[in-house]
Amino acid sequence: MSNIKFRKAELKDAESILKIYKYYVEKTAITFEWTLPSIDDFRKRMETIFKKYPYIVVEENDEIIGYAYTRAFVGREAYDWSVETTIYLKENKTHIGIGKKLYQIIENISKAQNITNLFACIAYPEEEDEYLTKNSAQFHEHLGYKLIGKFEKCGYKFDRWYHMIWMGKVINEFKNKPEPVIPFSQFSSEKLLELGLEK
Repeated sequence: MSNIKFRKAELKDAESILKIYKYYVEKTAITFEWTLPSIDDFRKRMETIFKKYPYIVVEENDEIIGYAYTRAFVGREAYDWSVETTIYLKENKTHIGIGKKLYQIIENISKAQNITNLFACIAYPEEEDEYLTKNSAQFHEHLGYKLIGKFEKCGYKFDRWYHMIWMGKVINEFKNKPEPVIPFSQFSSEKLLELGLEK
């Protein structure tokens, strides 16, 4: 890999990130979204995440080739110490270690935020086809996520039904009085460098 760097996403990155997501919406069942969101809607999604959670991009020679973020899990106060993780890579940049590194950074940030649980919502086929394989579940398993539950045939895309599974990973101890979650926006530049991010 040549000249790879990881940094905080900015709103100006929205178009480049949306181009990556476009492939997954239109050509795969990895996301159950049928229609690509508008750039304005996509920016609003990013802004919502920016308020509290990390949104990280990876660049190769100044081109964004992947991104990952966490977001609120369910949204009730009792779930504050749990987040849902998301990752997408440019379709020709998979299986070369970038996803693992992105997730390591997201995990380190989440630990520093006092998050306890990471959860991943994953589309899962009965049998692999041209739109969906079991690679995502295998990727998460390799990183220490465990299967939590399965929703049978709950997603319909490309004229067929797909399952959805939840996988999870515990990254902090369960305290009787957990520390408050620290918004990612409050992290200093020094802290970001410590966590593996560049400016």
